[in-house]
Amino acid sequence: MNKAKVKLIGKEGILEKELIIDTGSVYTWINKNDLEKIGIKPHAERAFKTITGEIIKRKVGRAEIEIDGKREFTIVAFGEEKDQKVLGVHALEGLGLEVDVTTGKLKEAAILAL
Repeated sequence: MNKAKVKLIGKEGILEKELIIDTGSVYTWINKNDLEKIGIKPHAERAFKTITGEIIKRKVGRAEIEIDGKREFTIVAFGEEKDQKVLGVHALEGLGLEVDVTTGKLKEAAILAL
């Protein structure tokens, strides 16, 4: 599993994490206690289908994210203790990043103007 060093910036602080890069996850999942500590608040609740087919509900919010000096806002899921902490595709696309299939590392993406 490939990982990336991520900064989440909230009104009350900065959280630095190393997250698994998961291109199968739409959103970035972070422990809800960590998000609340830096002042990120949920604005909605969404249903998610797990890899086992189970439907779970989690709150979501907006967070500023930084990877390799690039910053953007993204949606984060407020994870429970048992939930995997991952960097999702919504954040990657917002930052203009993609996974290099040969190295597994993040690289600048060519953004299509369609």
